[in-house]
Amino acid sequence: MTHVIDPKHAEVPLTLDEAPPKTLGILDQGAFWANLGVSLLGFSFALFLINPLLDDNPLSMTAAVTATVVGSLIGTAMVGLAAIPGAQTGQPAMVLLRGLFGAKLSYVPTVLNIIQMLGWGAFELWVISMGAQAIFGDAVPYAVWVLLAGAITTGLTIYPLGAIRLIRRVVTIGVIISTIWFAVVFLRSAPAPAGGSWDAFAPAVDFVIALSVSWVPVAADYARHSRSSRAAFTGVVGGYTVAQVACLAIGVYAVAIAGHDAVLNDPTTVFGPFVAAPLGALFFGILVLRETDQSFANVYSTAMSLQNLMPRVDRRIFSIAIGVLTIGVALLVDVNSYSAFLSIIGAVFVPMLGVLVVDYFLLGRASTWDTSEHAPSRWPMVAPWALGFVTWWLLAAPSTISWWAAIWDGARTALGFTRQPWMSAAVGAFLVAGLVTLAIGLVRRSRR
Repeated sequence: MTHVIDPKHAEVPLTLDEAPPKTLGILDQGAFWANLGVSLLGFSFALFLINPLLDDNPLSMTAAVTATVVGSLIGTAMVGLAAIPGAQTGQPAMVLLRGLFGAKLSYVPTVLNIIQMLGWGAFELWVISMGAQAIFGDAVPYAVWVLLAGAITTGLTIYPLGAIRLIRRVVTIGVIISTIWFAVVFLRSAPAPAGGSWDAFAPAVDFVIALSVSWVPVAADYARHSRSSRAAFTGVVGGYTVAQVACLAIGVYAVAIAGHDAVLNDPTTVFGPFVAAPLGALFFGILVLRETDQSFANVYSTAMSLQNLMPRVDRRIFSIAIGVLTIGVALLVDVNSYSAFLSIIGAVFVPMLGVLVVDYFLLGRASTWDTSEHAPSRWPMVAPWALGFVTWWLLAAPSTISWWAAIWDGARTALGFTRQPWMSAAVGAFLVAGLVTLAIGLVRRSRR
């Protein structure tokens, strides 16, 4: 007798030896990605949207909103493209890279992804705890909130598909109501920022893209359970774009109320206007509780990345171990490194996506994509990835890390290249990596 999986109770297999259930429809994916698009950190990030260079020439409100929409559409399209191979092959994100680089070479981006997911997970536990203290004060110590949020996060990763279904049916409604409530309150209480220019438009777009593409190396972890490629792509682009635009737009007003300098010195200052609003503690509490879906996604995807290295280890063991480690990191995290952290993520994974998209879609390798443990190494694919990484930093706005900025200033001088304000590091890195991959593929075809 054939065993039929009940979509209401289906769960992620414990190892990579088992086929994943295809139970998530477009509403599941859309709600899940919409919730990921609303972040407590996103409210304070609005400061870097308005003034990405942190100088005396911020963007105008029109320019900032436009940068948010453009950056979100570009970034979520990239995430959506990364999701499609997962839906088609049923493989997690890092396992997919076996087809791009080979099994052994895929370990390099896998390790990088594990590092960045640990960082994101720790940041999320930190922000959940800071949000809780903004509501309840210091009566409960920060460490207690971290432990509580970490326990909830780890519990969700044990039943990940159940968590996604819960998000669609229950959590999303509370998030929508809370978001609308704060939008109305802030529009009434805070005037739109006046003045500004379009000079830093490209860096602002890059910053918004970086917020989105941090999910590129994990998109397939959830798309592998989609009923179709269309559901995966549409859910990502539709859900995340709308939510991120709303989140950053509300953040602009919250930053204006809290004060730019105050938020720059302490990102959690932006929570003040939310808690002080009428019924603010209630609705902000919903957003704080919802933030656990962010930490859940990071811990779960870290576990899935580890399964690329050890495919027969029970994912629950990884989830518990990563949950404990994330809690430990959250107790020591340095939030001031966040902007630089996002740039590094984008510089690594945007060009890698350019290589993947061209190789998988344009060069027609989708039908022969080898995700086995013995997939041969494909060293030629490393070159376009590396060139895309270099392109990112040649075109990017100066890094906040002085020694790193000095390296790329020296490289631009040696090449006689002058970065122009309109240049986009994300778009440039994606195109260079993709075009070089296309050239390599066409040369190999001609030789055959």
